[in-house]
Amino acid sequence: MIKLTNIHKRFGDSEVLNGIDLEINQGEIIVIIGSSGTGKSTLLRTVNFLEQADKGEITIGDISVDAEKYSKPEILKLRRKTGFVFQNYALFAHMTAKQNIAEGLITVHGWKKALALTHAQKILDEIGLGDKGDSYPASLSGGQQQRVSIGRAMALQPELLLFDEPTSALDPEWVGEVLQLMKELANKDQTMLVVTHEMQFAREVADRVIFMAEGHIVEQGIPQGIFNHPQDPRLKKFLRQVGEK
Repeated sequence: MIKLTNIHKRFGDSEVLNGIDLEINQGEIIVIIGSSGTGKSTLLRTVNFLEQADKGEITIGDISVDAEKYSKPEILKLRRKTGFVFQNYALFAHMTAKQNIAEGLITVHGWKKALALTHAQKILDEIGLGDKGDSYPASLSGGQQQRVSIGRAMALQPELLLFDEPTSALDPEWVGEVLQLMKELANKDQTMLVVTHEMQFAREVADRVIFMAEGHIVEQGIPQGIFNHPQDPRLKKFLRQVGEK
């Protein structure tokens, strides 16, 4: 069970998250949609303390962390339960694809280097990049870099995978291969929380779609309900803007 309770976050005078409550079941795929600036990515980043919430509690499995009173060991334990995929890949330019994937296993989980590199190669094989283990990010396409980024998160075997607009930095020709890998992960019952503008992905893959506006969860439900029978006027307007209505 993953649970976010009463999450608040303010930047200056702007309250970006205003009392978010969310429960995610094991194996559930939740996709968050909404206009830019509604707090979607901020919410994602508060889950593993890339952004510290001002108030609230985050629970992943047997770890609960209070945003107002926490210890560094608690944050480390929480982060070990998550994997994060950034929109700009965030790969280490001086490391090969294999080394990028192995790094978290070595530094976060304490694996021996040789074992971590062997496992990294297995991950590359799984994501269709088995021949790219010795390639540096600069020599990979955007889609390949993002797949390595996803592989790096997969290697940690997290209870929760967090995706922050994983296709937004990609040229159109590379979007499909990244979405396909995410679909394959979904089929393996990987719990995922995804912020995306890819409405078709939300329709096809999500167990639940959440629409955020003005720092709130405004509406949520199964994809068919959200896209075909929206209730809130703000959701109806958003769907018209993105060509879904």
